[in-house]
Parts: sequence; structure tokens; C-alpha cells
Amino acid sequence: MGEISVENLTEQEARAELARLSAFMRAAEAAYYQADAPNIDDAAYDALKARNLAIEAQFPELVRADSPSKRVGAAPASGFGKIRHEVPMLSLGNAFSDEDVVEFDTRVRKFLSLTEPVRYTAEPKIDGLSLSIRYEDGKLKYAATRGDGEEGEDVTANALHVSGIPQFVENAPVILEVRGEVYMEHTAFEALNKRQEAAGEKPFSNPRNAAAGSLRQLDASITATRPLSFFAYAWGALSEPLANSQNGAIERLAKMGFATNPLTKLCDSPEALIRQYKEIERQRATLGYDIDGVVYKVNDLALQTRLGMRSTTPRWAIAHKFPAETAWTRLEAIDIQVGRTGALSPVARLHPVTVGGVVVSNATLHNEDYIKGLDSKGAPIRDGRDIREGDWVEVYRAGDVIPKIRDVDLSKRENPEPYTFPKACPICGSDAIRESGDAVARCSGEFSCGAQRLEKLKHFVARQAFDIDGLGAKQVQAFVELGWVAEPADIFTLKARYGEALAKREGWGEVSARNLLNAIEARRTIPLNRLIFSLGIRHVGENSGMLLARTYQSWAAFQAAMIAAQPHEGAAWEELNGIDGVGEVMAASVVDFFHTEITRKMVEALVEQLTIEDVLPPDAGNSPVAGKTLVFTGSLSKISRAEAKAQAEGLGAKVSGSVSAKTDILVAGEKAGSKLKKAESLGVQVLTEDEWLALIAQTR
Repeated sequence: MGEISVENLTEQEARAELARLSAFMRAAEAAYYQADAPNIDDAAYDALKARNLAIEAQFPELVRADSPSKRVGAAPASGFGKIRHEVPMLSLGNAFSDEDVVEFDTRVRKFLSLTEPVRYTAEPKIDGLSLSIRYEDGKLKYAATRGDGEEGEDVTANALHVSGIPQFVENAPVILEVRGEVYMEHTAFEALNKRQEAAGEKPFSNPRNAAAGSLRQLDASITATRPLSFFAYAWGALSEPLANSQNGAIERLAKMGFATNPLTKLCDSPEALIRQYKEIERQRATLGYDIDGVVYKVNDLALQTRLGMRSTTPRWAIAHKFPAETAWTRLEAIDIQVGRTGALSPVARLHPVTVGGVVVSNATLHNEDYIKGLDSKGAPIRDGRDIREGDWVEVYRAGDVIPKIRDVDLSKRENPEPYTFPKACPICGSDAIRESGDAVARCSGEFSCGAQRLEKLKHFVARQAFDIDGLGAKQVQAFVELGWVAEPADIFTLKARYGEALAKREGWGEVSARNLLNAIEARRTIPLNRLIFSLGIRHVGENSGMLLARTYQSWAAFQAAMIAAQPHEGAAWEELNGIDGVGEVMAASVVDFFHTEITRKMVEALVEQLTIEDVLPPDAGNSPVAGKTLVFTGSLSKISRAEAKAQAEGLGAKVSGSVSAKTDILVAGEKAGSKLKKAESLGVQVLTEDEWLALIAQTR
């Protein structure tokens, strides 16, 4: 039967023809790009493509979301847009031993105050690139990479080419965010590298890099030539629950058309988890794709909700990593790097060796004691064998962990001289001081040390900090060497001072310079927690930055409190130390940062350039404790102390570790001691555990 000419098609016939062409061409593309087994020739494919375009031109209102015209041949984008995740994409904590798995189960049951067993799912941890795909009314709305967990790159056009990602789903919630891993199978990877070599292009080093590079192509037609696959294993925003259990939710995603991993299994105990881990490890070499461990998740979704999240990881899941892979090579030299906090970090320069599929030429040596063969308490490690330049050393790495040195072959040692750790900074010559109880020596030059200044600037633009598109460590170093940037505030005056000069520099040009300067302008507005983390204060990491931001909420309040706490005494100092999760060492570090002249002036200059967003408590609806400061003391019998704190924080309260005049409520369990007496003396409201549970029940 001959085809009806495009000019003679009715609207109903055109709709049916576009659906047929989309399905037929998608199958042809899969055969060509993914299986390397084309089922039609190029001329036939081009004819189908031309017919599809002609129908779309005549009936523009009928263009489909999965149209072949949107899948292949689109003009390269100038850059990826950003998409903010409605539900953050968190990373997982790690387990490296059977004991770690048992401890994970113990933590879960302790948090939940459970004595009975908890059921878990166990599934292979795919070594690929995390992706979140949002559907609305069953249609693929967008796809975004994990990014920094809060904001990722818009790779929607590229995701349309990934096997295992349906463009339409049926019987799904109105809003459905499916999360999983994009990966490349071994056979597909080998075929891709053969094509790369045949075309005179550089082959990829491993399937993960190939998958990540392929998904992040600005030209989606290039992604279409790369054989990518997808496993769904989680979800983000939902308009309604998928199921009551992790396992049930995964089964429902499979029924919707998503590829899910067949090795996922329900386990009733940590011993069962370990057995499944060993079974998956046994099959690892024959799976046809890369995995680097097994992920365990609490199966009951109600328990997952109770367990909740830490700042960057869920309490209800953990990744059990496979043992590190090792190799022997020669340690050619020991170099000293100076970090942003002044720490002198020894780095082993190695004769390049392949470890776990990755070429390794550097490894961390931790600190002076580690080189000497001692642990942090002065006890021998490696049977007391020290490490010297010229030694043959055993190198190991696990997943993305920085390579380390495990052992030394003394039978091949030629160097008679032990390594002597420097007493001065190799960059600025300032004294390198190792304080009592500290594992590392630190350059005393502070911000006047060029190495510290450079590393602080690199930290300032890191992904978890200001995350400025186009301004990474390489660009920062170049601007520092040019004398254009010496402190963070200089980044935000770069346009006025060197905008024209930047466009004329080799490797830049007007478009790239304009894109960078626009990206800098876009980051003038920054949330308080990111700003605190970006400052590079010693002992203040990403989690601590959020903790401080949630406590003080605004920059003005935070700065005023740190200044008031300077004598390391008084109400402001006690309040800072009373924050649950802040110890005296961190408190001293933050306060002293604001009272060191060079860092104080640096911060003042930076803040003038910014609009700093407050970090408000979570939207707790009709929470009776929102904005209040709570302290828990004594033993709780119905819920654990950890769960009680998490509940309070989720309801917008601040949880402190000590009672003061600013405390609003003390929740006192059994055997409450000095905190109860102090609360009573200050007139603080005291609740029993039952009264606390009744109070928060008002929000449910």
C-alpha cells in the first residue's frame, strides 16, 4: 500500500503517521547507535526523517514531545542551563567492611528505638552518572544531572537518547521524578572506542567517563551516537506515593517502563545483606557493566521518613564498597603541597601505574607520622616501616577515593636516608608549626602565603560554595598569576577592571568572556550557608556551614554573634558552643577568623559585593515549636534522642546542647540531671517525653 502524500493527509491521519514514524525511527536509531546493527540504510532513514519534518511543517500543532526532529540533528547548545532539584539529590555514606554493615543496622534500629529486625533492599551500586528525570502528566518534562545535589545541568535533549528512559509513562503520579544512573555497558564501550580510534580520536579511559562525557555533550546528536543505558533506583518529587516500600516502588517503576536492576533483593538482616553483597561481588566480572559496591536501603518507606536526612546523606541508606584494588610501583619523589588552611600535605609522585582501571601517578601520604610508619597515637603501622623516596610501594584505591599507599617492599629499598619533613613552608618560607595534638604541620603565613591564598580562592569557587560557571581552579590560578585576582571580592570587580582585556586574551574571546562575567554577576546573590562554607574557615565544612546558617539565619546575626563571642566567654560564646554539632574547637576557629585583621577585611570587602539570602527554618506549617530553641536531656523511652532532635529540626526548631536564658523548651527524659535543674532555675518550660510527643502531634 502506497503512502498518502503529506499534502493529502487529514489531521487524524497526520497524528497517526507521526506516532508511527516516531516509534519506527526510534527503533532504527537504537539498532544503529546502540546495537551497531542498522536495520535500514541511511537513504531510507533520511526519507523517513524528511517525511516527518514535512508533516510537522504542515501540522505544527501535532509535533510530538518524542519527535525524531527533537532527538537527532539539533543545533549544539551554547551551554547547559541549570535546574534546581525540588528534592535534593543526596550522596550516600560508605561502608567498607562487614562490621560497618552491622553498625549501620545498629544505628538504624537505635535511631528508631526498635529491637525487632529491619528489612532492607540490596542492589548493585552502578558506576555511572546520576540523573533525575521529571514527568508531568506522564510526559517527560526535563532531565537533570545531580550537580551539587541542589542544582544540576539540564540534559533533557540528551536523555531522550538513553536506553531505559521512557518518554511517556502510564499509570504514574501527576508529578513523578525518577532517579537513577546512566552507564555504558562493556561491549558498547569497546565498540565506541573502536569507532573513536578509527576516526582518529582519543579513546575513553573507562565506561564511566564515556557515559558522563556522552550525556554532557552540548550537541545532542553526538549523544545519540553513544550507547547509553539507565537503571532507575529512586525518586524525588512525587504528587502521590509510589508504594509503601522501597521494593514495591521499584517494582512499580519497572511496570511503568523503566529499566531496574534484576539483582535487587530483599534482606531481613545485616547477615543477609552481607550474603547478597558477596553474591553480587561474585557476579561482578560477568555483569557486563561496572559496579563499585552494593547499596542497602531500609525497605519500609515510613521508616525511611522517620529516619530522615543528615545534611548531605540519608540515614536510611548506605553504600557497601568493594575492596580496594592495588598495584605496585616506584615512589619517585615526595612533594609537599600547602592547602587552604596552611596544612603541609605530603604527596607521593609515582611512576604511573593502572589501579582499578585508572592510571595513577600521585597518592596521598597523609602527614609526617604516616611517612614514619606511625598512626595518630604513635603506634606502628605497616609494622613500623617508613616510606622513602625511591621505594617500591603498594598503591590502592576504592571507587573515587584518592589513591593511597598501603605498604613498602623493603627488599627493593635502595635509599639509606629516611625522609625529613620540612620545618618551613616550601612556598613562602614561613615557619611550619605543628601544634600539640595536631596531626599536621601548618604554614604560619596565613593569607600572605601565596599557596594558601590560591587554595582558598579555589575553594571559594568550588561546587558546594559559589559554583560559578566557567570559573574553576584552572581559571582562578590563571587570574591570580595575572595579578587580576588576589582575594574573593576581586572576582566580582573583574568585569569593571579587566572585562575588555579578558575578551582579548588567548583562549577566550568576546562570547566566552561575556558568559563568564554574566555567570559571576548571577552569583552575587548567595545563600548564607554557601557563603559561610566558601570562606574556607578551618573545621567548617559544608554540613557545619548549614548548621551555623540555620542557627543564625542571617548574615547580620551571624557576624554580630561571632564578633560578640571573641573573648571566648559570655552569652554569645555559650550560645555558639551550645549548638548541637558545634564543639569548642570549631567555635574557636570561626570566632578567631572574624578577629584576624586580614581575613576580617577580606570578608568585609566581599560582603559589599553580595546579596546574602537568609536561611530560614523549614516550612513547618502550624508547628508549635518553629523558631524556638530546644534542649533534650535524659533518656527517652518511646523514641531515640536522635529522632527527637530530627523531629524538632524538621518542625523549624533550633536544637541546642546546653541550657541558657535563650532556651524555650527543655524536654526531660528519665534521669535528667544538671540541665533540668538549670532550666528550672531559669524558668524554662519543661516537658516530659509524652508531653513533647503530644505537642508535636498537633502538626500531623
